[in-house]
Amino acid sequence: MEKIRLGDACEILNGFAFKSENYVDSGIRVIRIANVQKGYIEDNTPAFYPLDSVELDKYMLEEGDLLISLTGNVGRVAILEKEFLPAALNQRVACLRLKTSRLTKGYLFHILNGNLFEQQCIQSSKGVAQKNMSTEWLKNYEIPLYSKEKQDVITEILDKTYNVIFCRQQEIQKLDDLIKARFVEMFGSIHDGRYDMKTLPEIVNDDKNSIKRGPFGGALKKDDFVEDGYLVYEQRHAIHNDFEYAKYYITQEKYEDMIGFKVIPGDLIISCSGVTLGRIAEVPEGAKAGIINQALLKLSLNPEVMLNTFFIQQFRGEEIQEILFGFSRGSGIPNMPSMSEVKAVKFICPPLELQKQYCDFVNQVDKSKVAVQKALEKTQLLFDSLMQQYFG
Repeated sequence: MEKIRLGDACEILNGFAFKSENYVDSGIRVIRIANVQKGYIEDNTPAFYPLDSVELDKYMLEEGDLLISLTGNVGRVAILEKEFLPAALNQRVACLRLKTSRLTKGYLFHILNGNLFEQQCIQSSKGVAQKNMSTEWLKNYEIPLYSKEKQDVITEILDKTYNVIFCRQQEIQKLDDLIKARFVEMFGSIHDGRYDMKTLPEIVNDDKNSIKRGPFGGALKKDDFVEDGYLVYEQRHAIHNDFEYAKYYITQEKYEDMIGFKVIPGDLIISCSGVTLGRIAEVPEGAKAGIINQALLKLSLNPEVMLNTFFIQQFRGEEIQEILFGFSRGSGIPNMPSMSEVKAVKFICPPLELQKQYCDFVNQVDKSKVAVQKALEKTQLLFDSLMQQYFG
């Protein structure tokens, strides 16, 4: 089959190095790496540059531009919709504009939004802690070139399946929003003063390692990893709530040497850097014995003071996320603030009976989410099968 290089099919633009200190309340929207999610633009916390910024002319975006993340979670692709204009391209985000009539934009989007392309982006990227992908690699990437008629047929089929996936995702989002709304209804804001407020040291158990940031420096090196043993928990576990995943292990001797970083069922782990900063998950029963790596924070709550489900939902709320991580917006690589700052943050701490009522509500909603999630996964399998059929 004939193929075409992206560099021959598209104009590939790089972004501008915006300075966060120059952000204003409204104006030209700055499209940053964190905005480019898989298949869509997310802009819950927009950043703007002044409308009279003449130096931005060649970085201005257009409706329908294809955007690709080049740093961190590389290979995420989204189409810029009209609602986000006027907008300008930030550094480490690439913009693709078709310059040939041999390709359709919908067809190109589906190829680039596929798991195969994303995995190839990751494999091509340099960096360990933070992946970085080059636009030169993008220019040389080859895509299959079907006839225009075939492209239209493929796009129509994939669009229909993708739209079902999107609707399922929206259903899950609405259920998440319901959980958030219920929290506000029952407990209000952290500024209301309706209930006691407690810091992390006041809601964790009395173990000295109940608030523990992962090991820094040379405490955990690549040479320490073995084929089997005690699991090293990573950001992926917190980000995706995926405790079946297992890649790195250490020996029992190393585990005992780093026992202060151990993870047990019921602990909470939090992602500490990158665009997924602040993602949180509870270690489930039956999880493998192990330790956290340098990119995680571990909390062990006192269940007589605060329940895990209640804390997780409060932690995910906009108020706590803003207090803990708002400072990092616009920075190159967002990071967890100092432990002294984290320990000073106050959380709503209502009576346990009220916490239990709220947790029961969350559990009921989660049952509905499970049903939708199963339907989503079934459709996703169909979509992945079609992608494999068309693009290999």
